[in-house]
Amino acid sequence: MKRTLNSETPKNIGGTVKLSGWVNTVRSHGKIIFIDLRDFSGIVQVVFTPKNGEIYQIAQKLRPEWVISIEGEVKERPQGMINDKVETGKIEVEAKDLKVMSEAKTLPFPIDEDGYQIGEQLRMKYRYLDLRRERMKRNITVRQKVISRMRNFLQERNFVEVETPMLTKSTPEGARDFLVPSRLEPGNFYALPQSPQQYKQMLQIAGFERYFQIARCLRDEDPRADRQAEHTQLDIEMSFAEKEEIMDLIEELYTSLVKSIFPEKKITQSPFPRITYKEAMDGYGTDKPDLRKDKNDPNEMAFAFVVDFPMFEWHEEEKKWGAMHHPFTKPQTEDASEIKKSPETVLAHQYDFVLNGYEIGGGSLRTTDLKILLAVFEVLGHKKEDVKKRFGHYFEAFSYGVPPHGGIAPGIDRFLAVALNEESIREVIAFPKTGDNRDLMMDSPSEVSEKQLSELHLKIVKKKK
Repeated sequence: MKRTLNSETPKNIGGTVKLSGWVNTVRSHGKIIFIDLRDFSGIVQVVFTPKNGEIYQIAQKLRPEWVISIEGEVKERPQGMINDKVETGKIEVEAKDLKVMSEAKTLPFPIDEDGYQIGEQLRMKYRYLDLRRERMKRNITVRQKVISRMRNFLQERNFVEVETPMLTKSTPEGARDFLVPSRLEPGNFYALPQSPQQYKQMLQIAGFERYFQIARCLRDEDPRADRQAEHTQLDIEMSFAEKEEIMDLIEELYTSLVKSIFPEKKITQSPFPRITYKEAMDGYGTDKPDLRKDKNDPNEMAFAFVVDFPMFEWHEEEKKWGAMHHPFTKPQTEDASEIKKSPETVLAHQYDFVLNGYEIGGGSLRTTDLKILLAVFEVLGHKKEDVKKRFGHYFEAFSYGVPPHGGIAPGIDRFLAVALNEESIREVIAFPKTGDNRDLMMDSPSEVSEKQLSELHLKIVKKKK
């Protein structure tokens, strides 16, 4: 017999169904045994009575989280036993057959609660159990709905989804790279992408005027609260578009996301406010202001764009300039000498996307004048010849006709955390890392064998104590 999902069971009153899932709870009322059987779609009450003989004997041994399969008749519950709290509360299944597919040890923590009271270390170690709780199932399911809506929205507007490589080139453009040694070219390395930045610009040169990707981004950053070594962003790039057009697109997208997936939420102000970086810093003391009218209202969503950022920021510890966004951002000047002489005065065509006091995305128009790009890298402390060597592919590509273009990359994890009223992005990621970039479930990072190191022509040099 073909399996029926628990949620479909009420459609089969008077018929026989086969159900499979986990034992959620076991209850005995006299000689009658009741279990709540859980699958991904919901919970169904199953009844075992002594008249079923051998099946009843097996049912007496059932324990929570055992995986079982049953066949039985779907019956309407007596009027006084209807449970309006669940979708299947008007029916129950009288079991005629029972198979135990897998037994389960006692879980290291309860999963019938929200889980906030349980230490994160324990939850991350047993993440596959933590994901069984209803709150986590909701979060991951909503994540899928948001991503699906993003895809549909952009495809309806002639955007093309393109996957870009995970093995790429290490370049001096932002955070620290994760490096991958090349076995076939000893001494050379790939880098995992901090973002698809260069590839999406290459796609604009290739004529893919409207590109997007649900992109995985990896950065080898020092431990920071609520940051991940890997995160997911909606990556967008457009040719022949001004920044207002890009911001309008994002406003339309996120307005539709809230209305379709989070109808209980209220957007504070529409159109989304545009605030300059100076106004934000002077008025709120931060470049990601919280514009909610009532900061205690969990259903209020205050979106805004912060614009006109400085092109550069001074790093006092290193005594050098850094890019406020990234080096490919277009400065609000076309004078290369001004960039090199007075970097502190140069503004950028950068726009950040903020929500309830969090930065949930950032974007910019891109530099297509290579003289300007060289000037930017020189301010950042790179020699002209080194830049041309590192970005030879970039300079070559830009010599074949490049359209003006720009983009934005809203973070999916942070948006979901805010929308679902979660304090940490780890609550909306199926298998997250801890704050210090460890995967406790897989016990990684971990050592590798000498054979693997030898194949890669690598040797571990241990720190002296």
